[in-house]
Amino acid sequence: MTALHNIAGLRADQRFTDSDHWATHGAQWASGESRHIECLSVVDETHDVKTFTFHSPAYHALAYEPGQFLTVSPVIDGASVSRCYTLSSTPTRPFTFSITVKRVPGGTVSNWLHDNLRPGHALAASGPAGVFTPVAGPARKLLYLSAGSGITPLMAMTRAAADLHADLDIVFVHSARTPKDIIFREELARLERGMPQMRTLFFCESQGDEPDWHGPLGRLSLETLQREIPDFKDRAVFTCGPKGYMDATKALLAGAGFDLARYHQESFDIGAEPEPAPLTPGQAQDTFTVRLARSGKTFTMRADQTVLAAARQAGAVVPSSCSQGVCGTCKTALLEGNVEMKHNGGIRQREIDKGLRLLCCSRPTSDLVVDL
Repeated sequence: MTALHNIAGLRADQRFTDSDHWATHGAQWASGESRHIECLSVVDETHDVKTFTFHSPAYHALAYEPGQFLTVSPVIDGASVSRCYTLSSTPTRPFTFSITVKRVPGGTVSNWLHDNLRPGHALAASGPAGVFTPVAGPARKLLYLSAGSGITPLMAMTRAAADLHADLDIVFVHSARTPKDIIFREELARLERGMPQMRTLFFCESQGDEPDWHGPLGRLSLETLQREIPDFKDRAVFTCGPKGYMDATKALLAGAGFDLARYHQESFDIGAEPEPAPLTPGQAQDTFTVRLARSGKTFTMRADQTVLAAARQAGAVVPSSCSQGVCGTCKTALLEGNVEMKHNGGIRQREIDKGLRLLCCSRPTSDLVVDL
């Protein structure tokens, strides 16, 4: 029986948590493939957040799971700069797709996008990637906890659930500075009206310029959680937001006795590439030969280097973003040889079984042939 036949009989809520469904939905542009995309529209969501909607100029559909992200690579001051942004759109409408970007003070790419990207402009993009999706924790009762622009993957999941008419019980809790900073506020209200088992709850630090705001003020607390969502321990939790918010949320749930096996959080901690492990006294430095199958380039590298770093030193162009095994942008087929890979969730076991590896966190243990 084929995968297509397997998913044909699934209910909407089963499709929502089935990876084969998302892998085949709009599969004309597969995950991991690099393409150029064209901006169709720019919408102001709040005073410092914009949604950019794109399509493939060849009208190829994009296959992804709700909650995954795209890596965009604008050329800024003559150099290509890559950043990961969650797809806030739903894969149930695969011929256009969106990222929702908050302007970050000093942020190179976010500021460039806000100031320069307009309809008709093109960008290089790769992906989609990421494991913060409904597939990570299939459940019918869900609790979404977000803050700031961390709302975007959870919005994608909610939009997908609505389009599928999935039989899901969703409580969507979002924290913002003021009511005017609540991203997708009006759309969430519409979705709530159309989804009988969905409820939203907004926490704001202050009323801002809305003195009539009657929602809760302050931060999410255990007392509020127990009062507003008494069955929170029965739900699968998906959390996204600033690191401090996610750390505090996880600690709050753990302290309440929540089963963290059903806790899932996004992590975009993009930093520098890990340093090579230092040699111990007397340890020999192994070297290996790497051949890039497509370009024909061959080079040698040390065992303590990542394949990504060595390939770049050799002049190879390798798409990448996080360099920490999170984003999945550098996912590449290893055709021959073996590596030691220590990733942080940017690749699934089924992809590893197919021979794919994340070059940013893979170090050679033999000579290699890589599909580049």
